[in-house]
Amino acid sequence: MTSKCSKVGMIGCGYFGAFQLSAWKRMDDVELIGIVEQSSDRRFQLELENANLKTVSAIDDLLAIDEPNVIDIATPPHTHASIIRSLLGKVPTIVCQKPFCTSMGDARAIVDEARMAGTKLIVHENFRFMPWYRAIKTIIDSGKLGSVRQANFRFRPGDGAGADAYLARQPYFRDMERFLVHETAIHWIDTFRFLFGEPKTVYADLWRENSAIKGEDGGLIFFKFEDNLRVTFDGNRTLDHAADNHRLTMGELIIEGTRASLHLNGFGEIFIRMRGETSNQKEDFTFQSIDFGGDCVFLTQRHIVDHLTKGLPLEIEASAYLTNLKIEDAIYQSAKMGKDVAV
Repeated sequence: MTSKCSKVGMIGCGYFGAFQLSAWKRMDDVELIGIVEQSSDRRFQLELENANLKTVSAIDDLLAIDEPNVIDIATPPHTHASIIRSLLGKVPTIVCQKPFCTSMGDARAIVDEARMAGTKLIVHENFRFMPWYRAIKTIIDSGKLGSVRQANFRFRPGDGAGADAYLARQPYFRDMERFLVHETAIHWIDTFRFLFGEPKTVYADLWRENSAIKGEDGGLIFFKFEDNLRVTFDGNRTLDHAADNHRLTMGELIIEGTRASLHLNGFGEIFIRMRGETSNQKEDFTFQSIDFGGDCVFLTQRHIVDHLTKGLPLEIEASAYLTNLKIEDAIYQSAKMGKDVAV
């Protein structure tokens, strides 16, 4: 271990990569050595907005600036495998944006190749680091809710309606043949595993609401866990929920236990109603509303740096992330077959 994770390079800095750039810049123990960005206009803008930031058009040019010990990949999924392969043996740690690669086969192959090359491979799965989910995990583990029996997340970002859906922010969404689950619900597959453990079976009904895109943007996914726990992801990108920022929580969560029920609303507030009572009590819980999702990008990258520099446990190693992709494949299989599929 080193005492300082001093040299980080980024590949890609579009809509979401900007949040990752912001997070790296706010860490005193991180030196951002440069960014690979193919668009000359984007490189000019990045250098204009970030004093002393070096931008280049090729990966080899980034590696030539210095010797980074972490490379953070923030590019679309179809580029992940080739970029990771180009870096194996050249940097000790690679962080890759989700959704990780384009298929389970590609992801498994990349994980194996990274292991053989001695490269630590991490997936930038940040939703489990949203501060409300960390707080909810603590509440569940405390026993305050009793035995959790059911949970439901209603995903309602309201950003997917109309002929111009996603064009302003992430236009490649429109061409993804696997969309709602592969790009978005994968976050809650991971978050449900963080909160509730490993699902045993899944059942899914998936559909397309907006004809302007290729993939599914609506879906009901039913997870069965041990001890008869049932969890539902109820998603529709064309509908919204009560929030002044629909991209904060992206929806609402209800968790029902034998002692109490919990409600996460669209403002990132957590309320608990004890069994038999009629009123909700707001949890004493606060978070920093910075950048995206309660500053979850910073919290994710802080988690990574603390692992690398302090030896703290790592939750999002790529080898562990393969289970999320296995569950994703089971969901698509269930939607095609119309029945439960074992994970």
